[in-house]
Amino acid sequence: MPAFINLGDLIPRGRDPSKIAIIDLGGEQPPRQFSFGQLDAMANGAARALAKRGFRRGDRVAILSANRAEYLAAYYGIMRAGLVAVPVNFKFPRETIHFIIGDAGAKLAVCDAARAPDCPSDIPHVTFGTEFDAFLDPGRFDPVTPTADEPAMFLYTSGSTGAPKGVVLSHGSHIWVVETRLSPGLDHAIYLIAAPLYHMNALALAKLACAAYATIVLLPQFSARAYIEAIGRYRCSFLTAVPPMIAMMLREREALARTDLSTVEFVRMGSAPVSAALMAALRLALPRASVTNAYGTTEAGPVVFGPHPNGLPQPELSVGYPHPQVRVRLVDGANRNADQGVLEMKCPALMLGYHNQAAPSAPSPASGGAEGRGPMTPDGFYVTGDVFRRDADGFYYFVGRTDDMFVCGGENIYPADVERLLERHPDVAQAAVVPVDDDIKGQKPVAFVIRKVGRALDADTVKRFALAHAPAYQHPRHVWFVDELPLASTNKLDRAALQRMAQARLAAASNADADSAS
Repeated sequence: MPAFINLGDLIPRGRDPSKIAIIDLGGEQPPRQFSFGQLDAMANGAARALAKRGFRRGDRVAILSANRAEYLAAYYGIMRAGLVAVPVNFKFPRETIHFIIGDAGAKLAVCDAARAPDCPSDIPHVTFGTEFDAFLDPGRFDPVTPTADEPAMFLYTSGSTGAPKGVVLSHGSHIWVVETRLSPGLDHAIYLIAAPLYHMNALALAKLACAAYATIVLLPQFSARAYIEAIGRYRCSFLTAVPPMIAMMLREREALARTDLSTVEFVRMGSAPVSAALMAALRLALPRASVTNAYGTTEAGPVVFGPHPNGLPQPELSVGYPHPQVRVRLVDGANRNADQGVLEMKCPALMLGYHNQAAPSAPSPASGGAEGRGPMTPDGFYVTGDVFRRDADGFYYFVGRTDDMFVCGGENIYPADVERLLERHPDVAQAAVVPVDDDIKGQKPVAFVIRKVGRALDADTVKRFALAHAPAYQHPRHVWFVDELPLASTNKLDRAALQRMAQARLAAASNADADSAS
């Protein structure tokens, strides 16, 4: 019998309701603090209000907002009432936001003031603040008892290769995630969350913190200096972030030097590749912290890998050993037990499917999963579209994404492989590799590089380093130095933007050559 029944009802009963649940650094006003009792009451008020206004079980309610305490209260309240929460990426263009809310069939949107103009006009919306406070119906609420496979939320994928798809996730699947991640002592942790709550990374951690009776320090969105300042001011002990966020934090050398970071005990990085250089820099900045390189997906949850059953230490760049309740396999063409290939997995957190879409089918073996992320095999495995390798001890390592892979002169290139190589250079802080078209090779790699502070580095040196340490076809044909890399709405590298930047730079260089020739 699970300890939790409804995914919106995770606050442990019988604990001190005055303990601080959320320190909200939202920016609209000075920092606000919410106790577990206040958070619970707000979630009940939202659930009662939705029931009072005639919303029926299974109806969808969209949330369009930057991170704030009311976001989590609404999220929990929606699910307590037996409705389906639909967190929406507010960084999408308005047209895409309208598509998502319409595709979900949402009958109401709750939003912050900045995002209210982006709400569709054909459904009502409630704005956080005095309007949301008036919307709440205070009082006790008995959460709906859902079936294990009853939808609790839709999380929409980023849509980088097409229209966003609504991943349907059940109460049972993510109660399993919460209960699997719970462990003794977490109630003493102070979690810092700056990743957006419309993303699995932040949302899963918020639910874990709530169930563990731990305090969350909540930033409205990521800013490297605000992130560092929050660690020092609120004595944060548990950080979760995607690697580009950590890389940006580590470049703020002055802020790091004046801030006490000694309280950080654990850092979980995921959702993007981690390089040895980034890991080394992070360990230097946070010498007392345990750093974990993790892996998860929206479609199958954040619990995939963990400790080795024989107690072997996890290699630094490995994502770990398969969790005992998760079945994984690496597929390379017809070989379904390869040491390197596309990861397929089956676990209790697996999605119910995509909303408004027929059950996705598996790609052909020859494609290696290249049709994109999310198809299901006939025997119920989710095809991640991510390529991994497995070592002799059974540890797994991320190689790259099939939708990022490109072919240069007949050779497959995974950008993450080349990026990790370039970041081994002592003067490189961060690198990003994308393909550009080439008449002879089909496509060829180019690189954007951020130098370490105070270091001198030129493009030829980077190219020679790549040629000396990797196959020639992997070396970047052009190297451009930048101060920052563009991030997508999930704080991962925006590779589409990088490709546009690369094409623009090549076009400008070509025009300059033509002008000089004339």
